[in-house]
Amino acid sequence: MKLSKPAEIFDRDVEWAELVRFATDERPGATLGVVSGRRRQGKTLLLYELARATDGFYFGATEATPAESLRRLGEALGRHTDAPGPLRLEDWSGAVDALLALGRRRPVTVVIDEFPYLARSSRDLPSIIQHALTPGRVERTESRTRLLLCGSALSFMGGLLAGSAPLRGRAGLELPVPPLDYRAAATFWGIEDPALAARVFAIVGGTPAYRREYVQDDVPDGPDDFDDWVMRAVLNPARPLFREARYLLAEDPDLRDPALYHSVLSAVAEGNGTRGGIAGYIGRKATDLQHPLTVLEDAGLLIREPDPLRSGRSRYRIAEPLITFYQAVMRPSWTALEQRRGADVWRRSNRRYSSAVLGPAFEEIVRQWALRFATPETFGGVVAEASAAVLSDPSTRTSLELDLVAFGEPPFGDGPRPLLAIGEVKWGRTLGRPELDRLGRARGLLAARPGLDVRNARLLLASAAGFTDELRHEARQRPDAVLVDPSRLYSGD
Repeated sequence: MKLSKPAEIFDRDVEWAELVRFATDERPGATLGVVSGRRRQGKTLLLYELARATDGFYFGATEATPAESLRRLGEALGRHTDAPGPLRLEDWSGAVDALLALGRRRPVTVVIDEFPYLARSSRDLPSIIQHALTPGRVERTESRTRLLLCGSALSFMGGLLAGSAPLRGRAGLELPVPPLDYRAAATFWGIEDPALAARVFAIVGGTPAYRREYVQDDVPDGPDDFDDWVMRAVLNPARPLFREARYLLAEDPDLRDPALYHSVLSAVAEGNGTRGGIAGYIGRKATDLQHPLTVLEDAGLLIREPDPLRSGRSRYRIAEPLITFYQAVMRPSWTALEQRRGADVWRRSNRRYSSAVLGPAFEEIVRQWALRFATPETFGGVVAEASAAVLSDPSTRTSLELDLVAFGEPPFGDGPRPLLAIGEVKWGRTLGRPELDRLGRARGLLAARPGLDVRNARLLLASAAGFTDELRHEARQRPDAVLVDPSRLYSGD
């Protein structure tokens, strides 16, 4: 069955198609799906519209005792089935069987939103669902309920199907709902100027709710309005976006030491991406950071990226742009911002915004462009991995930071892996011939490394400030030189 995506849902074509496929499966037997993603990404809208389109059942859980949750679920089931009154649910075993009974005659979508609220107050609930979905059990085999469990607590949702968890092996759908990519975000915000889109994305990222509910569709009216927009929409204590970064940490129950986690995130926002750098910034031993780093990773707030050129080395970056902005710009001046001195704070913070927020965000946009939007002709192959890296130069005992290292698909057998490109990315600096020569030297160093095929590696230079005439002339003569500006990132390949 094909169900048209409701007009209220922007983008999300892949997610909608997967949900429709799962919900309309005609095969006998109840099935389970798990939907996860950080808050404000539109999961609830997706699932509510799916339940409505399929004449299914939607239940949004709240923080409550098990008795209250069962009572609310019974009331919702009574209304859905047109019963003369609420269904009396004695326990969760009976409740799950009542949900399976909804699908006795046809496939029925059953959505339990904010499932972690229920599971935290009734810790045996995942095991009860596992038992209810036991192969051969009559309540399962005679049902075609398509049960979808949804939650925003990523650490909890990630553990539902992991390792020895009760529901491992039971789910037929495991669907993450990520933030919009930078191109989709620009379209969603209605921003056509590429440089302006990048500046806005560096603050709010691809979270849909930040445009609608959090700034009430207040969009910068061109590049000249950007500074005023930051002051009225982000640094304004009367707007919900002002405290959102704090709430993102407070909402996750696994983040039990907020001071420590804020310090770790602040260290990363200041450019300390290695474990040693983070430890030095917050005054802890590197060995003491295993737990907080793991918790922040599981919560979807930190991303650990292995360095492809240095075995065993990794760097961390913050997953949510708004948190980076908060840590770099807002947190150091929180009292002044609460006193409505946002204009002074923003004037003093422009340089920090450019270096700690916009620069790293622009680098990540370039890496995402290489992975998702650049054609194979641009790099001489399909980019399978793109990240930052540090290259050691043994002759000078120095290190070269590469903003982009793009690899092709791993070869079959034991052949060398193709290196498709290395690159330098700068937001506010005009790039010229010296930067191209620097990349050429780096490529020469990589050519001496075993296991890499650098013969066709491109030298990529990306800048929002432009390129010198000399560099543009050189790039026209050299097929291995790739110049990328914001216009190409947002509309070209």
